[in-house]
Amino acid sequence: MSGIHVLDPITIDKIAAGEVVERPASVVKELVENAIDAGATRLSIEIEGGGSKLLRVSDNGCGIAPEDVPLAFLRHATSKIQSAGDLGSLSSLGFRGEALASICAVARVELITKRSPDLTATRYLIEGGREKLVEEIGAPDGTTVVVRDLFYNTPGRAKFLKTAVTEAAHVGAIVERLIMSNPDIAFTFLVNGQKKLLSSGSGKLTDALFPIYGKEVMRQLLPVCTDEGDLKAEGLLGKPQISRGNRDFETFSVNGRYLKSRILQRAIEDAYGTRLMQHQYPFACLMLTVDTSLVDVNVHPTKLEVRFSDEQRVYHFLRDCVKAALEGQEMIRTASAGPEPHSVRKKETEEAGEREVRKERPPEPFERRAGAVLEEASKAEQHLWEAMEETEKAVPAIPAARNKPQEEDPEPLEPEKTGKPGTYVQQSFQPAFLSEEAKPYRRIVGQILDTYWICEYSDKVFVFDQHAAHERVLFERFMKQYEKREISSQLLAPPLVVTLDAKEEALLTTYLEAFAALGFEIEAFGERDYLIRAVPYSLGNLNSGDLFRGLLDQLEFSGDLRDLRAYITKVATEACKAAVKGGESLSKAEAQMLLEDLMECEDPYHCPHGRPTILSFTREEIEKRFKRIV
Repeated sequence: MSGIHVLDPITIDKIAAGEVVERPASVVKELVENAIDAGATRLSIEIEGGGSKLLRVSDNGCGIAPEDVPLAFLRHATSKIQSAGDLGSLSSLGFRGEALASICAVARVELITKRSPDLTATRYLIEGGREKLVEEIGAPDGTTVVVRDLFYNTPGRAKFLKTAVTEAAHVGAIVERLIMSNPDIAFTFLVNGQKKLLSSGSGKLTDALFPIYGKEVMRQLLPVCTDEGDLKAEGLLGKPQISRGNRDFETFSVNGRYLKSRILQRAIEDAYGTRLMQHQYPFACLMLTVDTSLVDVNVHPTKLEVRFSDEQRVYHFLRDCVKAALEGQEMIRTASAGPEPHSVRKKETEEAGEREVRKERPPEPFERRAGAVLEEASKAEQHLWEAMEETEKAVPAIPAARNKPQEEDPEPLEPEKTGKPGTYVQQSFQPAFLSEEAKPYRRIVGQILDTYWICEYSDKVFVFDQHAAHERVLFERFMKQYEKREISSQLLAPPLVVTLDAKEEALLTTYLEAFAALGFEIEAFGERDYLIRAVPYSLGNLNSGDLFRGLLDQLEFSGDLRDLRAYITKVATEACKAAVKGGESLSKAEAQMLLEDLMECEDPYHCPHGRPTILSFTREEIEKRFKRIV
């Protein structure tokens, strides 16, 4: 083995590039964040060959002074900070001074930049970290960075890149996140000369989201905005029906920086709670504004992670913010012949990928589609804010001619006076199906398959699952009883021995008194083994070891044993065992009582496992199925 020696600068830069430049998408993120820090309001991103062949980012930012251009490509050279003291109050997206040096170490890079006061622009070429050319040329204000032949001099890295279509998809995904994190910037994204994404830069989050997710998802979004001075959250949340099996629908930005955060993910997922089925994750696009002294962004080479000085406060703030936005919202799912909204977008994405493989152009000129996108975005935004206004207005009584109390037969709906066939009067501002105001007008028609109950209300047919509904009623009843009564313990025979790792042991030591107040009796049993002699009385028949570890896991995030996420899952199981089953016959009076009990629940729309309790069918959908309207 040879002695210790200092690596040469080229090798050092290539090693650093391995931390910052993982794939073309990493390059896009770094260059776009530099452009945003330069004050850009318009950005163009172009890629060919998935971004490894060519990648171009152009902006209208402030540009770089000619004498500073060579310095920008040196390691740890940056205009964002001047000393270690600046790290405590960072407001820029980039600051490490490694991005350009890392990129040019593994690619052929061309930079063209011009400031407004300068008469000419500077063109700078650098390949593999070695300067090739500096010259003056004519160019508009702003900066363009062209990256060619990524990993041309590191074939070991290049072989790990996927196909051009896959790499383009990764670039597209990061561009989408950057658009959502910066709705006030106009983005254009091109793949092999075809425009794939266009955002208006209007500053409205709805305008930024619409080109990405489409109108079907936009119709299922709820606004959220909470301000506590040094903590502020605003954005859009999805109703549970547009959840999916991964976290791709979760987008966070902190002080304008797109990032990933376990704390933020856990906060919103805990807020949704039993509204979602197991292994389903919500739609969320949230922008947090945090006092710069409370957040450390210098914890990851690619700046994809941050650390909060008070993680528990951030967790509780965001969780409570999301909870408040979800509470009181009607979330009855409307049955439809079409696929779920996110399935539609997935299909569109797959079709776009197929077009790229076949080198086909979209069937419609992009300019026409872009105009339609912005028009639809405006409509979607109007729909969203109108829905907000409706929830704030007083709900007028339903006209008796349209909605008779349930003991009477309802009158048939009449077509509009315009005489248009198949069109019907739509009632605005009607009380929600499960509201007290709607109670006299709901009519239970009957039971089908000894499980589902059909109700008629307004211009819709509602079907509720007696088992799911009863589960929800019992679940919330159990939880309220548990929270209100005095805690009693049940001895375990024999006692349970658990072995904890260092993190779990530290949490137990910190919260040992809180566990005792909850009904646990725990004592040390040598090394990292602990003896659990007693558990809360209602948990005696459950797997107390799993429950105990679940509570420790929850404490890592919330620091509060009242956040009984692990316990909620166990209670949901108990509620399922006690609830009336499908196939058991109920009388109409019992079904009516169950529906009224459901009205009193905090979340009457989902069983404790996240399944829907109620589905609705619109009159229009039924008419379409019977071909009465087309």
